[in-house]
Amino acid sequence: MAARCGWRSVYFLPLCYRAGAAPLRRRWELPNHGVSSQNRGNRHISSPPSPAFAGATYTELRELCAREPDTFWGSVASHRLTWSSSFQQVSDCDLNTGKIRWFLGGKLNVSVNCLDVHVAKDPEKVALIWEKDEPGTEERVTYRELLEMTCRLANTLKHHGVGRGDRVAIYMPVSPIAVAAMLACTRIGAVHTVVFAGFSSEALAGRIQDAQCKAVVTCNQGVRGGRLINLKATVDAAVKSCPSVQSVLVAQRTNHSTPMGKLDTPLEEAMSKESAECAPEPMDSEDMLFMLYTSGSTGKPKGIVHTQAGYLLYASLTHQYVFDYSPGDVFGCVADIGWITGHSYVVYGPLSNGATTVLFESTPVYPDPGRYWETVERLKINQFYGAPTAIRLLLKYDENWVKKYDRSSLKTLGSVGEPINNEAWEWFYNVVGDRRCPLVDTWWQTETGGVCIAPHPAEEGAEIRPAMAMRPFFGIQLALMDEKGKTITGNDVSGALCISKPWPGMARTIFGDHQRFVEAYFKPYPGHYFTGDGAYRSKDGYYQITGRMDDVINISGHRLGTAEIEDALDEHPDVPETAVVGVSHDIKGEVAFAFVVLKENVSEQQGKVIEELKKLVATKIAKYAVPDHFLVVKRLPKTRSGKIMRRILRKVAMEQTDSLGDVSTLDDPSVVMEIIEEHQRYKSRLAKA
Repeated sequence: MAARCGWRSVYFLPLCYRAGAAPLRRRWELPNHGVSSQNRGNRHISSPPSPAFAGATYTELRELCAREPDTFWGSVASHRLTWSSSFQQVSDCDLNTGKIRWFLGGKLNVSVNCLDVHVAKDPEKVALIWEKDEPGTEERVTYRELLEMTCRLANTLKHHGVGRGDRVAIYMPVSPIAVAAMLACTRIGAVHTVVFAGFSSEALAGRIQDAQCKAVVTCNQGVRGGRLINLKATVDAAVKSCPSVQSVLVAQRTNHSTPMGKLDTPLEEAMSKESAECAPEPMDSEDMLFMLYTSGSTGKPKGIVHTQAGYLLYASLTHQYVFDYSPGDVFGCVADIGWITGHSYVVYGPLSNGATTVLFESTPVYPDPGRYWETVERLKINQFYGAPTAIRLLLKYDENWVKKYDRSSLKTLGSVGEPINNEAWEWFYNVVGDRRCPLVDTWWQTETGGVCIAPHPAEEGAEIRPAMAMRPFFGIQLALMDEKGKTITGNDVSGALCISKPWPGMARTIFGDHQRFVEAYFKPYPGHYFTGDGAYRSKDGYYQITGRMDDVINISGHRLGTAEIEDALDEHPDVPETAVVGVSHDIKGEVAFAFVVLKENVSEQQGKVIEELKKLVATKIAKYAVPDHFLVVKRLPKTRSGKIMRRILRKVAMEQTDSLGDVSTLDDPSVVMEIIEEHQRYKSRLAKA
């Protein structure tokens, strides 16, 4: 089946170590240093990242990767990826200048690695399970079908003038056609930038303009939580100010008829006229694969650039080892493809490993709060990867919404997006996982390409602690830095979280502005990648993320992470969610301002709950950590990926609402006015007191 595209003789080369790297023996002979593998507390890897490492333990591989990164990554890249041309040099990196290059001289095609290699082995294996908005209406797509869909869409793009290096905006709901659009771009060497299908036309236009996209792929409508979203209308408004766009390809998600303009082409109709074969474009390892925009607290969104080989390798490796994925598992990451989590753990990581991956179109509470767990039972999901914000939302409801469904298929639970608080962790682990599924609290970023810190449940006997990311992944060399830029040694310490050595999955630049890339990530701590997060290294050497560095409050000389205060507040049984920001104070420098969401049945007892919250913080942390201000709100401002936008809350708390900045990334921008009005009432009460 795979040979029909005419590339088999090019791509199926012997999977041996490539020229230019240090030679490897048939089995890597690791020094024991007098410590047996049994005493190390972890097992040999049954499916090692490279045959050269057969018999090695996780600890041994981490040590090897730290000691000889080119040896490790060169062998893994040769084994896991299918190349059309061998790479000649494993790496050429300089963290001082932001130069990141891996697998130089190599050529490959990402769609081949995600589709063709699996079609050649098992064409009828299910690649995608599309969990549509309405429960029980899921659709399955095999690897053969997905390859055909991808090739037809790739030929359609080519027919509309899209070629190697051209940028394509994808503004679509989670669906097989959206995945095919991503892979079609990789097939022909185009660069996709997926824009979450909830952004406003203005936000979409800004991204299209910055990337100078030649085409847009969209749907007539989206369906989410029982609601219809007119995506095509948003695209129409956006492209009016985007002269670079020459074509808009429109898929049909619903039966709603959509007016078609001069740029528009019905996608399915166009695809039906194209061949189901499309020769893959061999791409250099460092050619652009995709761009993904992240918003900073100031300035325009940043187009983070990821390249071909390094990103795919890291997504593949982390997907397998962080989540203990095994062949035959059904992998359920419920993130949207518009975010990096969806890129790495809905699309590229699972598909590169030949997995069956779930595309979740709906919401955690549609049609009821049992939606996730009913889906787990029906689809027999083995790994479930979700966000703390959704877990905290579900905490409001009776546990029966979980327990009424059979979750025995679950092997691993995962958390992503922000540090998970203890209460949410315990509920997720105890109630959802029945205290038998390892819960991996993962830390990573759009810029890192994949998980960098996680407990690694595949490591037998490895301790997992609540609400801690814990251990760095292969090749991630962590460093904590102080305010003077010096490395903090020892344990039981906190500092700015940096990474001191490059790894294949890291971003290469900000599109069109490499200087901004250098200044944001490499200039603050020369020779290191600066994550922007703070972290605590425990007495045992484990890592816990304390939150963004700009979310650290200095109260009378005491530096305190807002996440720590939130964690204490969230332990109250009547408080499902909080957000804490720092505001200026004439005497203390800064004080904490807490935004608190209460459960509905306790709204009349606000005063009592707030007093209890003050005692909780004083008990859990210290009296100085007790917020000076508590504002009870119905909900918090969140992006559609579930992150609380604390920048807006800080503006409200500091009465700077005339300069809120971009709110287009919010799930529902109207929440901002709700909070402002509640804050005004709060100020009036203070004035009268």
